[in-house]
Amino acid sequence: MRPNKLLLLSLLGCAPAMMAQSSIDAYNVSSTDLYGTARFQSMAGAFTALGGDISTMNQNPAGIGVYRSNDFNLSFDVDMQSAKTNAYGNKTTLDKTFADFTNIGYVGAFSINNEVMPYLSFGVSYNRIASFNRRYSGYFNSINTSLSNYIAGISNGIAPEDLLFDNKSSYNPYFDSDCDWLSILSYNGYLINPVGNSDQYNGLYQNGTIADAQFEVWEKGHIDEYAFNLGGNIMNTVYWGVGVGITDLSYRSKVFYNESLGGALIPDQSGNNTMTGAAYYRLDNEKSISGTGFNFKFGVIVKPINELRFGAAIHTPTWYKLNHQYYGDLYSQFAVNADDQPFLTSEQGTPMADFEWRLRSPWRFTLGAAGVIGGRGIISVDYERVQYNNMSISTPNSWGDSFQPNDYLNGDIKNYFQAANIVRIGAEFRATPWLSLRAGYSYQSSDVKEEAYDGYQEVFTSGTDPSFTFDNTTQYITAGVGLRYKSFYLDMAYVHKRQESEYHAFTNYGNVVSPKASLTNNNNKLVFTLGYKF
Repeated sequence: MRPNKLLLLSLLGCAPAMMAQSSIDAYNVSSTDLYGTARFQSMAGAFTALGGDISTMNQNPAGIGVYRSNDFNLSFDVDMQSAKTNAYGNKTTLDKTFADFTNIGYVGAFSINNEVMPYLSFGVSYNRIASFNRRYSGYFNSINTSLSNYIAGISNGIAPEDLLFDNKSSYNPYFDSDCDWLSILSYNGYLINPVGNSDQYNGLYQNGTIADAQFEVWEKGHIDEYAFNLGGNIMNTVYWGVGVGITDLSYRSKVFYNESLGGALIPDQSGNNTMTGAAYYRLDNEKSISGTGFNFKFGVIVKPINELRFGAAIHTPTWYKLNHQYYGDLYSQFAVNADDQPFLTSEQGTPMADFEWRLRSPWRFTLGAAGVIGGRGIISVDYERVQYNNMSISTPNSWGDSFQPNDYLNGDIKNYFQAANIVRIGAEFRATPWLSLRAGYSYQSSDVKEEAYDGYQEVFTSGTDPSFTFDNTTQYITAGVGLRYKSFYLDMAYVHKRQESEYHAFTNYGNVVSPKASLTNNNNKLVFTLGYKF
């Protein structure tokens, strides 16, 4: 009989390679958002050709070359999030509000009394460039499969004794084997049961089983960037800039999934055979990814005439050094009928996996054009391409003394992801010398290939969490006002973000479609920037 013990262990070092990081982890920590000063956000970030705003240090470093005076500001955001899921007609909404200090920066412009290069500028800033804060949940009132059946499929061929954890034995499958941790956890929690004395397994779902499921996902974290830029102009026509970005990344997630099954294929009271009965289980997973990275940015703005500007910028990947931790807990219970007292319960937990890996984030390329109308109006358009399919993961070699590109994980990146295209449009009108009105719109195409998004490809995850969420399109609608009094200014922005995504409880397998739910995030953000030019 398999033991019903709660395993509380700590794994220091690295987990088995097959269960370490995944391409999904790289994807989850590589996205960016619309952040920056209120003026920058109110025009949807369409500043590649404009410059003249501290936030351009994170977009086009040539933007500080436009400055002819010093600038200092700081920004504060209030983000009101609403996540709506639709799981086969069952709709759920979760709301959450976050408030944070997200930006502070300084640009100094220095006259160098040179006809060719009259000004040289230096800028330094702290800016949030991504937020991972998101919470959503859902309920499936009827599923025609079970996660346990998927686990049984990936466990076939593994001898039961290789999966068994017994705290009275010196053998520990988490440490001493290369078995999938989800298989080990599920076997010891009775979600999968061997067929006779073979190395083949049954899940809980069988013909006639009635099953429902629930899920809830909590994500939290950010990417903050500390930018150091140098810029200047050549004869007030060509503006240039170079920058170094130091990034701080923190990502945490909690994922809860449970199923209730009637008429299921469950273990009997001995735990060694199977029978038909009722089952309930809950799988909880926690994950943490943190680390630092660095990148470089290069940009140029050309102003052939006062009324027209063109801009371009290149962002190298960010090279990250990351620490990754995760563990999973499983609680399960079994009864003859759903209304009966359980005759068998189990609580199981994996060790804490703790290891390091390296990530190279996507390249980014941006083009922009802007026009000045009548000296009082501005219209700006940006195009950005983000090469998500060129991300790269490096893992320790077999000796653990260096990191090398992981061909399997990088192959998954190319199979699942594609380049995203972003279009931004911004406008500003100076109604009076002290009042400016602004608006903007941004659209980002999906960074996930259609066959992966729709579930036609098997998707591999890390740890004991088989779920994943793919984002589709993202849109921003923005507006704002700017007030100026002498050298002081106060900018305010409203930012509406709509992002469509899809949650998968686990990957499709064979001809079985896993439970999935559509997810729509409608977030409303208020941004306030206080600044001083001198």
